[in-house]
Amino acid sequence: MFKIGYRTAKTAIGTALSISLAQYVGLHNFVSAGIITLLCIQVTKKKSLQTAWARFVACMTAMLFSFIFFEGIAYHPLTIGLLLLFFIPTTVRLKVTEGIATSSVIILHFYAAKHFTWEVVINESLLIIIGIGVALIVNMYMPSVENQLKEYQRIIEDLFRIIFKEIVKYLRTNGSNWDGKELTLAAEILQKAKLAALRNVENHFLRNEEGYYHYFRMREKQLEIIERVLPLVTSLTYTVEQRKVVADFIDKLSDAIHPGNTAYRFIRQLHDMKKQFEALPLPKTREEFEERAALLYLMKELEQYLIIKSQFGTEGRKKRKNKLHDVMYAVHRFASHYKKRSKG
Repeated sequence: MFKIGYRTAKTAIGTALSISLAQYVGLHNFVSAGIITLLCIQVTKKKSLQTAWARFVACMTAMLFSFIFFEGIAYHPLTIGLLLLFFIPTTVRLKVTEGIATSSVIILHFYAAKHFTWEVVINESLLIIIGIGVALIVNMYMPSVENQLKEYQRIIEDLFRIIFKEIVKYLRTNGSNWDGKELTLAAEILQKAKLAALRNVENHFLRNEEGYYHYFRMREKQLEIIERVLPLVTSLTYTVEQRKVVADFIDKLSDAIHPGNTAYRFIRQLHDMKKQFEALPLPKTREEFEERAALLYLMKELEQYLIIKSQFGTEGRKKRKNKLHDVMYAVHRFASHYKKRSKG
């Protein structure tokens, strides 16, 4: 099915708008404004701003190099090659290599003009300003991905719930026909979700939008633990009473998978279960010993799973607290400096 994305639409509108504006103003080589706009429109606002700045710096540098080489040597094809030999390493040093293509067009404009005058400089400067300016204005619109991120969140939690229910089923019945497809699907969704969350972060300059990204990173770490314990669970063959206790705990845990933080409550329950297991009589057979040891290791991994979730809630509060501390410290330093100057 033929589909036009929002970035394609913005590129088409921005390119046409910048060319029309440059042509209306009466600039020479007005089509170049559209090329600059086309190159500056990126996936996120932050990336677009970085690209625009790189192209602006590169173009200004290109005009300086054009004056030095063309006016200092000659308007000759070999001079262009010599200019680029020095210009490209300069853009690398300035970390504006994204602007090489655009600035090369500016260099060729000066070469075609065969003279370096203020009229040409102003013309090229306006082309750059219009091209970059229109791109930045058009790229201010970014569709919200909030609903998409919430949907990813819901899918991940549902997949985790299914996986835990399958573990519970095996612990209770010692059998399962589960094919494990939810593990692969969860890993794939997490990759997509992280990319979407990163784009969301780069589309907000003033507002902190890192919560979703940290959430999916947290779930990714938890998935690693789940993948690690599954072979351990399937290796259990001898039925002991403690299996049902652990199964009941995991069953309750699966019902409590949500963005909120109830991990501390489950960690306390785990500690109580450990104490109960330690108070039990020693295993009478080797099989019972191995199974109880495996269950204790499983509980240890579940505790780590819960600790990761508990840290997710505290990371955001810690960052906000540190930012507030930095602001208060800056205000205090400014006030102290102002008092000293007033006394002086």
